Parts: sequence; C-alpha cells; structure tokens
Amino acid sequence: MIPISRRALLAWRINSLGAHCLLLAALLCGLAAPGVQAQVLDASRLAQPVPLDGVWLVHAGDDPAWAQPAFDDSRWTPFDPHNHIGTIYGVTRPPIIWYRMRVKVSPDQAGLALREQSIARAAEVYVNGERLIAVGSVDPFVPYTWNANVVRPIPGRMLAGGSLVIALRVHFSPNEWTSTAPGYTPGNLVLGQQETLYRYDWLEIVGQHSMTWLDHLLTIALGVVALVLFAAQRRQTEYLWIAALGLLTLAEFVEPFLAVFYNLPLHWEALYDSLRVFTPYIWISLYFSFVGQRIGWRWRAILVFAGVMNAFSGIQGIYLAVPVAAQFLSNLPFIILLSVVIPFVLARHWFRGNREAGILLVPAVLFSLYIYAEIGFDLLYQIPGRQAVALHALNLIDRYPAGPFSISLDNLSSILCTLSLAIIMLLRSTHMSRRQAILEGELAAAQQVQQVLLPEHTEAVPGFTVETVYQPAQQVGGDFFQILPAGDGGLLMVVGDVAGKGLPAAMLVSVLVGAIRSAAHYTEDPAELLANLNDRLVGRAGDGFTTALAAHIAADGRVTAANAGHLSPYLDGAEVELPGALPLGVLSGARYEASRFVLAPGSRLTFYSDGVVEAQSTDGSLFGFDRARELSTASAAEIALAAQQFGQEDDITVVTIERSARVASAA
Repeated sequence: MIPISRRALLAWRINSLGAHCLLLAALLCGLAAPGVQAQVLDASRLAQPVPLDGVWLVHAGDDPAWAQPAFDDSRWTPFDPHNHIGTIYGVTRPPIIWYRMRVKVSPDQAGLALREQSIARAAEVYVNGERLIAVGSVDPFVPYTWNANVVRPIPGRMLAGGSLVIALRVHFSPNEWTSTAPGYTPGNLVLGQQETLYRYDWLEIVGQHSMTWLDHLLTIALGVVALVLFAAQRRQTEYLWIAALGLLTLAEFVEPFLAVFYNLPLHWEALYDSLRVFTPYIWISLYFSFVGQRIGWRWRAILVFAGVMNAFSGIQGIYLAVPVAAQFLSNLPFIILLSVVIPFVLARHWFRGNREAGILLVPAVLFSLYIYAEIGFDLLYQIPGRQAVALHALNLIDRYPAGPFSISLDNLSSILCTLSLAIIMLLRSTHMSRRQAILEGELAAAQQVQQVLLPEHTEAVPGFTVETVYQPAQQVGGDFFQILPAGDGGLLMVVGDVAGKGLPAAMLVSVLVGAIRSAAHYTEDPAELLANLNDRLVGRAGDGFTTALAAHIAADGRVTAANAGHLSPYLDGAEVELPGALPLGVLSGARYEASRFVLAPGSRLTFYSDGVVEAQSTDGSLFGFDRARELSTASAAEIALAAQQFGQEDDITVVTIERSARVASAA
C-alpha cells in the first residue's frame, strides 16, 4: 500500500537516468554534428505509426507566419532531436523556439492522426498552418502537465496536396532549459492511423498504470473498511491511521489519474505534490501504532521536517531548477525513515513476539531492497563501461514486462503491504469473533442464571394475586425483584434497579438476590432489610448505586414499606407517598424510614422500575409519570407491553399485587 508519493521519492533517479541516456545518445550521434540536413519524411505508404524523429529545422523567436506551409525556412538550422537543443541555443536560451518538418503523404490516405506527448509544458502543433494541438499557453506562458497522450485527427483536406508541413511552437522556461531533455525529443510526435494510435495508447496506459491503479484502489477500499471498524472500536487507533492513509491515497490519486488522459494546469500538479507533506507522518504513525511505539515531540519534529522536505522535493521539480543531487537530498529524510528506521523497528518488535510486526516486516524489507537497488544501480551507471548492465538491471526492477503489463518491485511491495494490513485486520476480526462468541455464551449462561433468580412465576401466597413482568434491555439486565412468603401468612416484596445494564449489572443483581433471601430468614422489616442490603453493597458497587423498595404485606392487608431511592408504588391508580432516602451502596450505615398503609380487599398495588417511565419514542418524548399512573391499574403484562412499544431504553420491571376480596371476606 505504497502511495504515489513514495514512488515520487525516486523521481531524482528517473531524471538522472534520462539525462544519462540522452547524453549517451548525443555522444553516439555527435553533438552538433556537421553536415546534418533537413529531411522530408515519407509517410505515403504508412503501415504502422512512426515517430517523427528525423531532422527538423529550428529557429528561435516567435512569428505566427512560421506555421504557414509556404514560409521559406531554408535559412533555418537543421536539428537532430536525438541531440540536445542546447548544442544550438545553449548560450542564448531563447524562451520560444519553432520547429518545422515536411511529411510526404498519400492523397487518398484517410484516418491519419498525430499523437503528442511530453514536448513541453507549453507547446502548439500546427499542420499546414492550422493549429491541431495545444498544451498550455505559449504566450502568455501558462504551463500545463505534459504526460497525457493527445491524439488529434488530421483533416482529409490537408492530405489532398500530398504534403504536410508540421510546425511546433515550443516555450522553454528557465527550469526546462536546465532539464535533461528540453523541447522536442524522439517519440514526442507520432504519425499514424487514428484508431491504431488510440489502440496503442490504451495498451500503453493499461500496461504502465494498471498495477499502480490496482494498488491505490486496494488502499482506498481498505481505508473505508478500517474507518468502519474504527467507528466500532475507537481504541484501535491503527484503523484510524489506515483510514487516513486511504483518504490521502484518494486525494493523491485524482490528479495523476486525470493527467494520464488530459494535460492539466500545472498548479494541479503542485497541489498534488503539496499533499506529500502529510505522507511521512501518516505512514510512520501507521507503522508505530501497530507496534505500540509512542510518537513523542522529537519524532513529531522529525516527521514534520521529513514531510516538508518531501513536499518541497516535488514542487521544486516543477517551479525550481535544482540539481539532481539536491532533489535526492530533499527526499533523503523520508527515504531513511521508510527504508532504514521502519524495518528496524518492525524487526525489533517481531523478535519480541509481535506477530503483526512480522507480517508488516515482509513488504517493508522488500521496499527497502527496492530503494537500495535503485540507488546502487544508479551509482553503477556512473562507472564507465557499466551503463548497459545498470540500465538492464533498472529495467528489470522498474519495468519488468509481464505480457502487456509493466511490473516493478515498488508495485509488488506496495500491494503486498496492502495485503499485509488486510491480513492483520482479518486476523483481528477472527479473534474478535471468537471473543464475541465466548462473550455471548457467557451472556446466555448469565441469562439462564438470572431467569432462575428472577422466575417468571412466583410462589402463590393465599389471599394475594401477584403478577410480574421482567423485560431486560439487553440479554441480561440490572432490574430485580423478589416475592417471598412471610411467616404471618403475608408476603415480603423487594423490587430494585442496579445502575447500568448488561453483564456487570446482572452480576450485582445475583449478589443482591442472594442477600435478600439471606436477610429474609431473620427479618421481615423492610427498613431493616434495606439497611442490611446497603451494608452489603457499600464498597462493592464501585461508583454505581442501586435503588430498591421493600414492602411487607400482612395477611390482613397492613403494608409496611421502606424506600431507598426507588420509584414510589401506585395504589389503585394513586401514587403512594414514601419518605425519600439514599440509594443502596452510597453511604455506610444509612438508615431507612418505614411507612404504613393498608391494601384493602380488591385493591391493587403496582411497582415499576424506571425503565417504564423513561421509555422514549422516536421523536424523543418520554413515557412519563402521567401515563405510568394511568396504566397502573392494568395488568403487569399490559403495562410492560405499552412501555416497550412506546420505545424501550432501559430494563422494564412491573410487579402488581392484588388482595383477594373473597379471601378477605372469608377471614
């Protein structure tokens, strides 16, 4: 998952190689070779596209008349494009130079076209005096990118005379004059059938760019997946850095992709290169996050410096004329970070047992070897007699042919890095799935235990009809209730709510239920029972608390109730006012006040948890106390269903106790 900017780190090597190739060709052909004569290219029997690499006529200056086919160019200087234009104008370095060439064609030949690529950042191509192709603006000078293959058909009327005069108007900026091959070079213009040129262009585009595009698309897709995972697992900062890398890759992908098909204003390329300031920080932070390496202020300063130099190395090649060595030095901090520091850090953590560091180490080492090979073979090229070996080796690692595709070690290490990150994410997801399965098993077991502790059917107590409904918001919940027969023929009831939901609350519920049953063996006084529960919970509930309400209902209907911060019950649709008190587990030694009232024959006493009144609809409105009071005379099932359908947010518990009028009359 190596971004475009990492490949751009080696632009200095490519420029250097181009310079050596052109200088070598110039030496072979002879700089400013005497006796060079202008040629007329014979394309009358054109069988396949041919580059216009014959001898041209050149002249410095600017005059629109020079594009006309009848213009007398006999005094212009012949120029072989295999040589350097500086051999003619190296001293004066004029801003605009014109080129002219005559091409013989067949009048009955149709479908001819010209393909232009990389003449200059501002150039115009004329055929028989008519402008056919324009890149940027020559005067006033507005530079454009120049890597796109521009194909334009030659009108049939121009072929009627059997001759074409092709004229080039080329702007040379000071930066271009110091480049390795300014102006027109062999291959910049190709004449051929339009359909054939398009077909060749697409084969070239697919062959040269498909691996790079595949790499970028994989990185972007992985970034989207990582962003989704980070939204669910905020502690995994590695996913955030992968998402940031995917976003950066997407931003860097737009301009180079469009520049393959269209020449764009040069400031687009400058904007693209400015994004490289973020590349070192994102890449190093990504690697460090996987090994738990902290990035302190010193590392941040290094990464910011490397980012600034990385961006400067790209921009200086556009607007500034700097030596190749200076471009290399500006890239050196990031090169050292990627090819030296990162492999060392990953190897050290792998030896310490970090499996993920070992997975990432493989593509990191492969990319480091690629960097070392690039530098080594470029140095080998400087040795006389070793140029051919160096060029062959560089072609193998940079442009190894595989059918129509061109593969480099950079592509392989990049895609392998993306796959390594995907493998790590897959292994983590598998591990999380196993943990989730174990957790779900534990929750299912806890749910079974809670069903035993909070049974759906309570023990029958003569003279009373008891209904209970317990509906947790999750698999297990924090509400609890206990209905126990009392020794005097009545019953003892406790209902409560542990702060929180899920397994932690359920575990505390089990402690409370056990404590209630234990305390009920020696006391049936609600106030004493709550005080006992409070002492048991102090120091065990952490920062949480538990509300509870206890009530003893005698056989004759006398009710004694004590409240520890819970909702008051409803008696025949009216709220029973009980003294307030602190919840359980908040303060050691807390005491609770008992209240007394009577449950008459045929009357109904209803107890809620706050999950009823706090049920919330989709528009944000609450179920509320008014609805709870109005429904308090209904059955427990009806009340719970109404709250659940309104919008359950918390555990719902409803307990109703009705004193039987018939038993009371018999008594």
